[in-house]
Amino acid sequence: MEAQTKQRGARKRSNGQGTKAKSSETVGKKVTVPQIQMLDIQSVSPDPDQPRKTFDEQSLQQLAQSIAEHGVLQPITVRKSGKGFIVVIGERRYRASKLAGQKTIPAMVRAYGDKEILEVQIIENLQRKDVEPTEEAEAIQFLLDRYEPTEIAKRLGRSENYIRQRIKLAGLIEGFKAFVRSGEMTLSLGVAVALFEPGEQQLMLESLEGDFQAHRVKRMIDNRTFDLTKACFDVTDKKLVPKAGACDVCPFNAANQGNLFGQGKMVCTRTACFENKKTKTFMQLLKRVKKEGLKLIPDINKYWVDEEHNQWVMAQMEKQGLEVHLTDGLDILKEPVKPTMETIREEHRHFGHSEEELGEFLREALESFTEEKDAWDNAKDHGFEKGILLHTDTYRTEAIIVRPREEVQSGGPGARPLENRKMAECTPEEQIIKINARELRKKQIENNRQFKEVVEMVRETDYIDRKKALSTDEMVALSISLFENNIGWEDQREHFEGFFGDDHNLSNEEVVARLKANFKKETFHKLLRFLLTRQVHLGESNHANNLTNRSFYVAMQTFYRDKISAIEETFAEKCQKREARIKERVASLEQQAKALED
Repeated sequence: MEAQTKQRGARKRSNGQGTKAKSSETVGKKVTVPQIQMLDIQSVSPDPDQPRKTFDEQSLQQLAQSIAEHGVLQPITVRKSGKGFIVVIGERRYRASKLAGQKTIPAMVRAYGDKEILEVQIIENLQRKDVEPTEEAEAIQFLLDRYEPTEIAKRLGRSENYIRQRIKLAGLIEGFKAFVRSGEMTLSLGVAVALFEPGEQQLMLESLEGDFQAHRVKRMIDNRTFDLTKACFDVTDKKLVPKAGACDVCPFNAANQGNLFGQGKMVCTRTACFENKKTKTFMQLLKRVKKEGLKLIPDINKYWVDEEHNQWVMAQMEKQGLEVHLTDGLDILKEPVKPTMETIREEHRHFGHSEEELGEFLREALESFTEEKDAWDNAKDHGFEKGILLHTDTYRTEAIIVRPREEVQSGGPGARPLENRKMAECTPEEQIIKINARELRKKQIENNRQFKEVVEMVRETDYIDRKKALSTDEMVALSISLFENNIGWEDQREHFEGFFGDDHNLSNEEVVARLKANFKKETFHKLLRFLLTRQVHLGESNHANNLTNRSFYVAMQTFYRDKISAIEETFAEKCQKREARIKERVASLEQQAKALED
């Protein structure tokens, strides 16, 4: 006891206190320093309400081995409970000590209120490095009852945006949380899903049928989120849908939920509300064009006329007594925008053009603009009238001038193209043709969607990182891709005659199968070599100042060293003669300059 008293006195002197007067803040306050006690480990119990639920078994075993060898280096904190104690801070050390067979454990006994206990445990757990993200999110959500996000960020040494993302993650329903815990779902994807209401999340979860696929979840998010900067309505309008209010202050606007989609990006995550505002804006537009006598043109051509959504748009127009025109039968002019060097640079940013080339592009664009502007200004003299083009997917509009396209008709209504006639105007045989054509188009659309889903799935995998050599199927696919996308018709005839065989009545499936059956690697190599000879840059970029060309030049040395050397010698000789002439000319000019000086 005497030694402890001396120790406390020395600690006071080392802190600069000694016999100095206490500050006004500490006068009258009694500071109690908890003492470290060696408690019987059997008298200590874990807290059943401890927010931490997961403990890594391997890590616990490693800590147990360390404790068995060195003991517990940092005491745990406990509170009194009946005849025993309950762990407040240090449950991992407590568990490892039991695994190590320790009989006692060093502890500090402190008194806490119920709410204070949970807060201390949460903050202690959140300061760990291995905290499980969904547990962290739930813990931070608890702290929101007592602190603002900025204060939580300061206490935990995290950024405010980090805290807001974890708060949002806490809103993830349990099924998706399980995917995060298992490592199948990334945190960023989890936060994106958590932006939606629980009911919407449940629909997304059920559509997965227990099989987590990141690309499908991303697609569902894309289909349920909307860029508010491209909305067809005013996002500050409080009266469009009074119960929803304005989008710019809405809690379902991602810009008001932390930096989840990029700095300040406004993204709506409430599908029903967004679609409701879109529809109401569309209905208001129909009433306005009818009142003002404007011509409303839905951006629908004959190939998309049977799409369910387009059919609904046309039906609503007809209900308002508006005539529906397909874009195929119209001449449409949009007001031209004068090009600038900035727009030209943006348009050609990937091609590495020089300033001189960009200037030429700008001159050509200005000439086209002048012609288009003249056509726009004089359009009314040629039968055009004002109109509004409606984009049926977004309901966004733009001003246009429009006129019906003249059609040469050789008879009555039946002389019009079949696709331009309504079903009621067709004979039974023609109706069968229209029905079959419609079904064919729907199959084409579904095939496109299926193919897109397959491609997106593959791009999400580690396919491109595979270490194995290309399979025959892959080489066949590459060969067809190179042949169709990189070799012109003349070169196909000259170098690859009969590439697909002589039978032109085969289906795509049959063509691929036959090419695979007769495939030779030499064909693939020939295509690659052809491509190599066509991918070089001719002109100012040459083998001395272009990496692509230099690699080609070196590769060709293997096959044509003598011929290349002969070409090099010819050009070297020409260069020497030119340099000799220049040298003579310069010497002559130097003599003239010297004569002028004398």
